[in-house]
Amino acid sequence: MSNKDHVLTVEVLDQSGSTFTLREICERGECHAEFVIKLVNFGIIAPLEDLPETVHWQFDIAALSRLRKAQRLQRDLKMNLPGLAMSLELLDEVETMRRKVARLEQRLAQLSPDQGTG
Repeated sequence: MSNKDHVLTVEVLDQSGSTFTLREICERGECHAEFVIKLVNFGIIAPLEDLPETVHWQFDIAALSRLRKAQRLQRDLKMNLPGLAMSLELLDEVETMRRKVARLEQRLAQLSPDQGTG
C-alpha cells in the first residue's frame, strides 16, 4: 500500500445510548411499521430485546442505520427481503475484514517503519 492509498473507516457511535420505539424508527426511516416488522422477521434488524409485542420494541442507532441501508439496497437494486438479508450479512463481513486488514497494516507499519523509504 503506497502513501497515497489510505482507507478511512467510519463507525457510527452513539454515546448517549439513544433508543427508538417502533413508531420513532418508522418516522426516522420514513417507512411503514410493516416494513420494519418484516426486517425484524428476516433478521435484518433487531430490537434491543426480543419482546413478543411490537409496541414494546426498542431499537438503537445501529438498527436505524441498517434500516436505511436496507432501504437503499431495496430501492436501488430492487432486492427482496431474503436478498437484503444476505447482502447485508455479506457487507458486514466485508466491513469486518476491512477493519482487520487496516489494524494489521497499522501493526505491520509499526514493526517495519523503514518499509516505505526504500
